[in-house]
Amino acid sequence: MNVKIVADSACDLSKEHYNEYDIEMIPLNVHLDDKAYADVKEINPKSIYDAMRAGKAPKTSQPVPEAFKSIFTEYAEKNEPLVYVSFSSELSGTYQSAKIMEEIVKQDYPDAPIHIIDTKCASIGYGLVVLYVAKLAKNGASVKEIVEAANYQAEHMEHIFTVDDLEYLYRGGRVSKTSAFIGGLLNIKPILNVEDGKLVPIEKLRGSKKVLKRMLELMDERGSDFKNQIIGISHGDDLERAEALSELIQEKYGVEKNNIVIELVGSVIGAHSGPGTLALFFSDKPRLG
Repeated sequence: MNVKIVADSACDLSKEHYNEYDIEMIPLNVHLDDKAYADVKEINPKSIYDAMRAGKAPKTSQPVPEAFKSIFTEYAEKNEPLVYVSFSSELSGTYQSAKIMEEIVKQDYPDAPIHIIDTKCASIGYGLVVLYVAKLAKNGASVKEIVEAANYQAEHMEHIFTVDDLEYLYRGGRVSKTSAFIGGLLNIKPILNVEDGKLVPIEKLRGSKKVLKRMLELMDERGSDFKNQIIGISHGDDLERAEALSELIQEKYGVEKNNIVIELVGSVIGAHSGPGTLALFFSDKPRLG
């Protein structure tokens, strides 16, 4: 019996990925111009970035709890296994909402094979975890194998990213107003990562020219065995720079182009990170298979 893989839209995967691996996607919500939109289904990242460049400040919210209840109930009724691989609980209340709905569904179906995993990851870092287990599920892996693999991949996922304008992180409560103001004046580009699900600054660079080089240096310091894993790159409507980073990785590490996934930072995360964001994701200890 195949295991159903569920993810939410903060994994920033494409519709092609959802379709190819039969992944059920639960959309978070984006609020713009006093309207709420279901991420991916009703709004796309380009619309968000254009709105932000025009001075608008989109907001986000977690999925409607009923979305989790509906799919959990569907699989509980059939007694078929389901694994929901979740966006970091430190960045959203989505994981907690899913856990509450799991408890409610299990009041009627106490033996329902529902499993919920907090990846502590975001964007394509989270997406790479989803893809890994979705491939396992498609190949007939057991629930135990999938849960174990998801936890392992999430634990070893590295996130290295920068933003073009600290103002957006300030609006989202990630940096102070003073830091954002001074950063803008001095053209400071922060390098951040995700530790235990939270955004953590690593360092600050003056100007954007040093960023790609420094991201590769950090990749060297934090990762290994790059030819035997899928590398992820996501960008805030800056495909040119994302492709430049991809080419550097191919040249330096001999990684095949088709082993690098490049996607837009989705509407939900992009609403907080802003246009010009560039993020790099890889495993610090890849496991084959």
